[in-house]
This record gives sequence, C-alpha cells and structure tokens, in this order.
Amino acid sequence: MTIQEFITKFAEAVEIEDVASLEGDTPFRELDEWSSLAVMILIAFYDDEFQKQIGEKEIRQAQTIEDLYNLAIA
Repeated sequence: MTIQEFITKFAEAVEIEDVASLEGDTPFRELDEWSSLAVMILIAFYDDEFQKQIGEKEIRQAQTIEDLYNLAIA
C-alpha cells in the first residue's frame, strides 16, 4: 500500500472530507475531525485493514500521517 492509498483510507475511516488537503507530513492531531473517537476508529482500522494491533501508546507517539502509515507497514 502506498502512502497516498493509506491517506485515502485514513480519511475515510476518520471521516475527513477534504482528502486533497492531506499529505504525509500533515499533523493529524490538528485536524478538526480528530477526537478521542477517532483514536478508537483508528485502532479498529488497523485491526481490519492490516491485521495489526496498535494501541493509544503508538498513536500518541505518532505525529504525522506518515508516522501512522509507517506503523501500518512495519
């Protein structure tokens, strides 16, 4: 999966309408749609899409969408 494909799927999961504004270096916590619910959605997203178990600790350590992508492909 490319980073652009990840960004598209991330945007769908977190319900971000303006996908074109997102890039790998986008700080995801600054997005209006980011919330504690988004954290739970993201954990489920990793489980469904990548069969990976991540937790809040890993998400807290990530700063950008690319950081989240790197967790997915690691």
